[in-house]
Amino acid sequence: MKYVITGSLGHISKPVVTALVKAGHDVTVITSNPDRVKEIESLGAKAQTGSVEDTAFLQKAFAGAEAVYTMVPPSYNAKDVKAHLAQIGKNYAAAIAANGIKYVVNLSSIGAHLPAGVGPVSGLHKVEQALNAIPGINVKHLRPSYYYYNLLSMIPLIKNMDIMGSNFSIADKKFPLAEQADIAAVAIEELLRLDFTGVSHRYIVSDEISTADIALVIGKTIGKPGLQWIQFTSEQALGGMQQAGLPEDAAKNLVEMGEAIQSGIMFEDYWKHHPAQLEKTKLADFAQTFAAAYSAN
Repeated sequence: MKYVITGSLGHISKPVVTALVKAGHDVTVITSNPDRVKEIESLGAKAQTGSVEDTAFLQKAFAGAEAVYTMVPPSYNAKDVKAHLAQIGKNYAAAIAANGIKYVVNLSSIGAHLPAGVGPVSGLHKVEQALNAIPGINVKHLRPSYYYYNLLSMIPLIKNMDIMGSNFSIADKKFPLAEQADIAAVAIEELLRLDFTGVSHRYIVSDEISTADIALVIGKTIGKPGLQWIQFTSEQALGGMQQAGLPEDAAKNLVEMGEAIQSGIMFEDYWKHHPAQLEKTKLADFAQTFAAAYSAN
């Protein structure tokens, strides 16, 4: 079977490519970086170099594919983050429809059931809608929760102020988190089986904890047992992000997402459709990864 994988060789896409090639499939990888071509080919896949902002390129790159894995690369430098995400979704949909592709596994996000009010995830909602509108499509939207990986951005905060935090603070077992390796495993499973029909989604969560426990577990692991999670105001969070160099629109979107997490609307559909079981990587496991990154910085 012929697959096309977007996302180059990112944390999720690379394991997907490796698994599909190992299973004997014909795999093409979309990358915007020519320096990635040799590594892609070393995995046994083919490379197509170009931009997902170029619909003509995508239509050519998707030619002959029977299934595709789509993800929208983050672009915090976009003038309008939500509009950028939505446009890439339209580009994917046009290329998929033009080639008559029937199966899509799409990386979305928890909160994507909402058309507005969840920061950049509102853009991913529009991506979902664009794919859903393709006639005869079978699409599985993967909706992982907040990534453990995002917590690594708090290393400077810990080193400079001995705290973790954001503009949200969530109670025990109410904050779902996801590990990228677990997301990749689910994507591989869905791509190999291709047994979904119509439009559907799947939530991916590795652990359900509190923000206080994040600080507690990570603090103990890095030798700071008194580490605490502090809830900032949205104004403080916005100022901190901009001071760190994040463009205004991107910072405002992340603040909006934090507010959606705090209010609970981000996770409301997840709790209504809670998976039968969580994925394998727990906070204590990720704490070891965090500690290694903390020591290296």
